[in-house]
Amino acid sequence: MNQAWTERMSGGTGFVAALDQSGGSTPKALALYGVPESAYSSEKEMFDLMHEFRTRLITAPGFTGERILGAILFEQTMSRDIDGMPAPRYLWERKHVVPFVKVDEGLAAETDGVRLMKPFTKLPDLLERALERQVFGTKMRSFIARPDPRGIDEILDQQFAYAGQILDAGLVPILEPEVDIESPEKARAEQLLKEGFVARLGGVPDGQQVMLKLSIPTEDDLYLDLIGHPKVLRVVALSGGYSRDEACSRLARNHRLIASFSRAFTEGLERDQDDEVFNQLLGTSIAEIYAASTT
Repeated sequence: MNQAWTERMSGGTGFVAALDQSGGSTPKALALYGVPESAYSSEKEMFDLMHEFRTRLITAPGFTGERILGAILFEQTMSRDIDGMPAPRYLWERKHVVPFVKVDEGLAAETDGVRLMKPFTKLPDLLERALERQVFGTKMRSFIARPDPRGIDEILDQQFAYAGQILDAGLVPILEPEVDIESPEKARAEQLLKEGFVARLGGVPDGQQVMLKLSIPTEDDLYLDLIGHPKVLRVVALSGGYSRDEACSRLARNHRLIASFSRAFTEGLERDQDDEVFNQLLGTSIAEIYAASTT
């Protein structure tokens, strides 16, 4: 494992950009970017347009390691090139940004108040390709709608089981059990989630660490114990549907918690904007999220 990546992700100042929209979320991401579904007639055209958007983000002048520690890529982005260079290599060698890749295959139907990840069908091959493409870690997302102890235990058991396989392959897993920000019992779900993490982190093998990606907690600094845990490399927060202003305001109240925003990161960016406007708006987004991550 690249020690420089580990040191950067454990102690660097900045945030993680989430650029990992997959097949199910790509149409919505493109629509927010000003590209309606009528603009493409096949999945290939859709993903080509999304790669064009991601390339525009990554190659923008403000997208650098000065404020961005890492970037989470969709599998297809990992496998494509940017300016003639494999995307993960471009991120590190040109931008000094640590590359990650999303490995889950979407969510199953809700049971016990949660949505588990669908069973992984291609993990060994994907991890092998990630290593070949010089990727540091992975990300996998589950979803918690309400605080059912059984459901939360099932989510954590599944996340940690796959995390073990990812660690064995030599990559650092990001575990992302998102809590619904609209849930009237969000705080209770987060407390159960924290307890579940504390109970399981001791099982991570000595000398290895995981990362956590969590909804910004209702109770400020709820996750400080997890942030300081010796088996946790870093804890990052998703925006979860909050606007960028609200997500940054909430994040700034949580010490040592840094952002890993997706929709809030690209908020306000549109395809028909000229490069000057696009880069200025992106620069504002980066500055605001960086400030909230370093307060």
